[in-house]
Amino acid sequence: MNKIPSFTIDHERLLRGIYVSRKDQVGGETVTTFDIRMKEPNREPVLHNGAIHTIEHLAATYLRNDAEWKDRIIYWGPMGCLTGNYLLIRGDYESRDILDLMRRTFRFVADYEGEIPGAAPRDCGNWLLHDLPMARLEARRYVEEVLDHATDENLHYPE
Repeated sequence: MNKIPSFTIDHERLLRGIYVSRKDQVGGETVTTFDIRMKEPNREPVLHNGAIHTIEHLAATYLRNDAEWKDRIIYWGPMGCLTGNYLLIRGDYESRDILDLMRRTFRFVADYEGEIPGAAPRDCGNWLLHDLPMARLEARRYVEEVLDHATDENLHYPE
């Protein structure tokens, strides 16, 4: 059985950043899947379950309401390894194309106050598993330490 491409990335050298994971043709259009990597795999603690769940709710809310991008956003969700998130966008894009969008998204999470959208029993399958303070901290770290200083190493998978 062949390995899927994402299992061939050298996770021992992978940094925090934004990476094009794949591009697929769907109905004549390109769909770009991004790896929004918030933690260095196997080298630092992963995102806390409550934090990544809250980031999921807030980032999805922000992205699906962003005036420029909302009609192109297909999906935002956490990675099973808890080191980041996947973002699927309709269109053929590179990491640098969404760098400003990710800065705005994570600043929104970092500055968010109030009720978490969709965090009620009828709206969420695990509505008690949220941690807004930790989500805010992780989002702020990602913006300040990675997104505000992104280089090619943070935007292209290691070879």
